[in-house]
Amino acid sequence: MLISKIEGPCLLCIRTDVPNIDCVLLARPTRSRNLLVQMIGRGMRLHPGKENCHVIDMVASLATGIVTTPTLFGLDPSELIDNANLDDLKAIQQRKEAERQRQQAMQNVADANSAATNEVPRIVTFTDYDSVFDLIEDTSGERHIRAISQYAWVEVDQERYILSTASGAFLNLERIFDETKNEMTYVIRETRPLPIMSAQAPYMAPREIARAEKFVHAVRAADTYAKKKYPFRFISRHQSWRSGPATESQLAYINKLRPRDDPLTAESITKGKAGDMITKIKHGARGRFANIEAQKRRQGRAKLKTEQEQALKEREQVRVGPL
Repeated sequence: MLISKIEGPCLLCIRTDVPNIDCVLLARPTRSRNLLVQMIGRGMRLHPGKENCHVIDMVASLATGIVTTPTLFGLDPSELIDNANLDDLKAIQQRKEAERQRQQAMQNVADANSAATNEVPRIVTFTDYDSVFDLIEDTSGERHIRAISQYAWVEVDQERYILSTASGAFLNLERIFDETKNEMTYVIRETRPLPIMSAQAPYMAPREIARAEKFVHAVRAADTYAKKKYPFRFISRHQSWRSGPATESQLAYINKLRPRDDPLTAESITKGKAGDMITKIKHGARGRFANIEAQKRRQGRAKLKTEQEQALKEREQVRVGPL
């Protein structure tokens, strides 16, 4: 075995011609594939009694890669292919390509199924609410998130969800536009009450917990945080106390939105349902209903204007009967 240290320009490497070298130490990093081939080539010379040449890479130079017969066919150069001719390599290439296409097709199907399962449905539906109470009573918005999470998430607006706790702290999960990435994303923020309650500012500034591109990932991140920080019995929707009758204070709070002659009673609503409705009220149900009503009025005015313009056009038309 001959180990030589070569310094200086690669011309010295080219001039080295010792055919019986059977070990090459790569102690110089390089990103040049040509230089890498030259260095390895010093040990590739044939010599009587020489069967192998050991190449010891000490600086990860081999990551640059070299062109070999397998790489010309798109195969992994690390594969050992003995006694293979060109037809054999072509057959291996075709088999590898067929396997790659099959795996890609399976991945496409898996991605499609994952998107259908994990993302918030993008089907737009319109629901007419006759009152703000009808809005807070509607639970259709929680179906998707509660299919993913065991916690009592409540939808308070389009793609905005709240998880409340007994201490007054809550998590806010919503879909926003991320200006840095120029795309929509889900963000989870936590809001906690101040140690000393103040009428002007009862809560601390919201603190961002996590972000995620997919809805299911955002829900799981929020659930993981909630599990560590909040008592389980107050956030789990499967607790027995949620099926009990609503308390007097809950009923008094909700009945402010009900007609006086039709109040809710402890027999007509559970404590968990009442808590979800109060969460919607505290997080903008009145404002959301006002926006819905304003949009309906705008649509009504636009429709009336269109009908009036159409009627005016019809009056301007001149019709001549048979002479």
